[in-house]
Amino acid sequence: MTRDRSPDSPGSPEFSRAAYGAAGLGALLALLEAVPRLGLVDPRHLPPASEILATLAAELATPELWAALGQTMWGWALGLAIAFCAAVVAGVVIGVVPGLRAATRSTIEFLRPIPSVALIPLATLLFGASLGSTLLLVVYASFWQVLIQVLYGVADVDAVAHDTARSYGLSAWSRIRHLAWPTALPYVMTGLRLAAAVAFILAVTAELVIGSPGLGLAIQVAQSGGAVATMYALVVLAGLVGIGVNLAVRLLERRVLAWHPSIRREAAA
Repeated sequence: MTRDRSPDSPGSPEFSRAAYGAAGLGALLALLEAVPRLGLVDPRHLPPASEILATLAAELATPELWAALGQTMWGWALGLAIAFCAAVVAGVVIGVVPGLRAATRSTIEFLRPIPSVALIPLATLLFGASLGSTLLLVVYASFWQVLIQVLYGVADVDAVAHDTARSYGLSAWSRIRHLAWPTALPYVMTGLRLAAAVAFILAVTAELVIGSPGLGLAIQVAQSGGAVATMYALVVLAGLVGIGVNLAVRLLERRVLAWHPSIRREAAA
């Protein structure tokens, strides 16, 4: 008879994944420390990891950094929320209204591949170096990530269940609420997870290229001012925030889909 292992026990899968992740991060830091100190790269262009981390610790003590990070996260959160709500509503309407999916397919396939960065000139003309430019890029990029998943989810509704619901006289709203939405919810959460990462990338990109206030602008200012260690420290911070965003959305996904068989199997593994 085997005894269940807690997630923190040395033999658990969670512990093993964390150990491998920590080992990989340690190896990367060691490499970044060794490369400039061995003279393989000019330290003026790539400072050692210890200097970058020390600079990051010093920057975290300044209110300017937290203000820039707050502006980035506000643009990310607001743009993601707008895109998510609009995509869910549009996806459900397109998916349930007969003929609307076929009528909009060509338009969606035309607009979806357009890179968000191609809209930078338009965003600059419309909003300049402001939050509006960030929101335009974030909303456009995130919208398609969620919309496509919602369309797949609504289309995945079992035909027999749909016909049964109609034969019992359920209203369109009841069919959406009790049939289409539960079926589409796993797809919706997948779309949210993808959109969250894309939204953060576009938020930093808008600040870096357009000059909107935020972490990207701080990176640009550090680079143009020759503060190489500060620039790398801010890049590392952006990466850490991106990891945090992904972990937070995955945690939300597990909580929302706690009833779903895939989440139960993952928890039991």
